[in-house]
Amino acid sequence: MNTQTLDRLTGDEPNRVEAIVKAAGAIAPGLALAVVIAAIATGVQRFSNIPGLSPLVVAMVLGMLWRNTLGAIPAVAPGITFSLKKLLRGAIILLGLQLTLAQLGEVGLRGFAIVATTLLGTFLFTKAMGRVLGVERKLTELIAAGTSVCGASAVIATNTVTRGSDEDVAYAIACVTVFGSLSMLLFPVVGNGLHLSSESYGLWSGAAIHEVAQAVAAAFQGGEIAGQTGTVAKLSRVILLAPLILAIGLFISRDGEGSTGRAPTPWFVFGFLAMVLLNSVVTLPGTLHDWLITLTGFLLTVALAAMGLETDIRKLRAKGMRPLMLGAAAWIFISATALSLTLLIF
Repeated sequence: MNTQTLDRLTGDEPNRVEAIVKAAGAIAPGLALAVVIAAIATGVQRFSNIPGLSPLVVAMVLGMLWRNTLGAIPAVAPGITFSLKKLLRGAIILLGLQLTLAQLGEVGLRGFAIVATTLLGTFLFTKAMGRVLGVERKLTELIAAGTSVCGASAVIATNTVTRGSDEDVAYAIACVTVFGSLSMLLFPVVGNGLHLSSESYGLWSGAAIHEVAQAVAAAFQGGEIAGQTGTVAKLSRVILLAPLILAIGLFISRDGEGSTGRAPTPWFVFGFLAMVLLNSVVTLPGTLHDWLITLTGFLLTVALAAMGLETDIRKLRAKGMRPLMLGAAAWIFISATALSLTLLIF
């Protein structure tokens, strides 16, 4: 290496360090704000004792209250962007550590067929109904993903390829939260009225209710067996989030519907699948595994706080009632389809 090259390399090093420090300084205010809101939301969820209450939703609401009370603050924008992109993708990758391939085996071939058929049918039905109701494609896609897979987590993960506005994401999360909560309240009543077996009721809950917390809370109201069956069925739906996102990205790229004519490759999905495989073949120490699950949930909560901090309620209102009608139609469809298939097969 000649002297000129060495001088150039060593001369660049202080510039790199300075750039990193400057970037970290720019990110810090917004990231700190999102973390504080996430911490408050986590505390509200833990001490409220409200079944199925998600800290993700609480964080988004708190963020929206801040944004629409104080307005947009330029100083926090870089940190919010960092939370919505980098932290979110990292959290989705870590989410794979909560799943194993063995869980697919536990739900059984018939159970998995019900879960997969219901998921695909709901997604396609919602997309078609969105066109009928005149709901914009991106918002339709987010409502479809949130309803068919796993609520808020699916909405924000899908938006990495759909690339809807913050208001689209907020509206979709509101839909899946409202109708998932209704499911959590109504499913035990309907299950008792139909005299469903514990296994059938649990499978129905896991295959149809939006959020993981909502599905688990509703399933365990049918007893221990129902709760375990519902949890496994719900986690089977979460595993299917990865192929769904890849498929959406592929279709957007092929149809040229992205803002640049091409959707970005969702590389983080492969990280998610890698974590599922790792968790299937390697048993992590219990303490480490629990810590990673807690970290994953908190990172997702930070991302939702950031989403709320960028959401303008005036733009949300401007979308009107048609997306809410779409969410209701999707909710009815997934509930009826999962129940019909469960009764037919079991």
